[in-house]
Amino acid sequence: MTDSTQQHPDMWCISFAAPEEHLGGYEMAMEPLDGAIVTSGKTEAGIPVQVYVQRDVPVAEVEALLGNVAEVYGDPIPAVTVEKLPDVDWVAESQKALPPIHAGRFYVYGSHVQDAPPADSIPLLIEANVAFGTGQHDTTKGCLLALTDLAEKEAVPVASALDMGTGSGILAMALRHLWQESKVLAVDIDEPSIRVTIENAELNRVSGIEALAGDGYATAAVGEQAPFDLIVANILAEPLCMMAADLDKALKPGGHAVLSGLLITQQEQVQKAHEALGLTLKRELHLGDWATLVFEKP
Repeated sequence: MTDSTQQHPDMWCISFAAPEEHLGGYEMAMEPLDGAIVTSGKTEAGIPVQVYVQRDVPVAEVEALLGNVAEVYGDPIPAVTVEKLPDVDWVAESQKALPPIHAGRFYVYGSHVQDAPPADSIPLLIEANVAFGTGQHDTTKGCLLALTDLAEKEAVPVASALDMGTGSGILAMALRHLWQESKVLAVDIDEPSIRVTIENAELNRVSGIEALAGDGYATAAVGEQAPFDLIVANILAEPLCMMAADLDKALKPGGHAVLSGLLITQQEQVQKAHEALGLTLKRELHLGDWATLVFEKP
């Protein structure tokens, strides 16, 4: 008989309320904690946010992350509680709060969704996982919309593509679906992310993705396979700025870059960092508080 107390990892719940108009920013601030984020209906204090994590995160660590976003918006730092949870399959519980999303050609859903994907969509099955993205965030939606437009409205040719900071592999799989003859390299600094990317590709029967753990553009395979026709990076504003020169070096003349993970208020700094290298801003998409930028290299 299996000991039921060993079936699920220990879990903690981080709770706070975020201002409704700035919810996306506070959700993004929690991503470094590698947790499953669940929100619920509006209250007087704001939108309740619960983040399920597999370690006891100090309140001060959470407050520091929230403080970065609160400073941008001019908000007070939300009050935070961290509570250890009983032995329950919280991944399964969090699935119930994750509706499917439809972005561009793509329909991203979990196995808990009973409805059939729309007939004209490309379905991607992504299970809720306490450590990896599920496609719910506006930055992922923005990237999927931008990639769909590049492939279908502009017919941009892509033989080689790089997904920098692949996370759960959603964008790497999208690249392979939209450019079926392309070779896709997916890189993430986090080893478990690569494992999940490979599992998701197998689950969705998507081949042609080489997924590797590495240190950004310093990863050997990036240097060996560069330059790329298309680079997508859904990370954060600061690393996007820091890696701008490396991106430019790894991108072919005439190639495109789709960048997200930045707040609209951070767009100017990211835009300037890339335009200073000669890249041209071709399109910007704003979803909620978040921006997705499409650049072209002359």
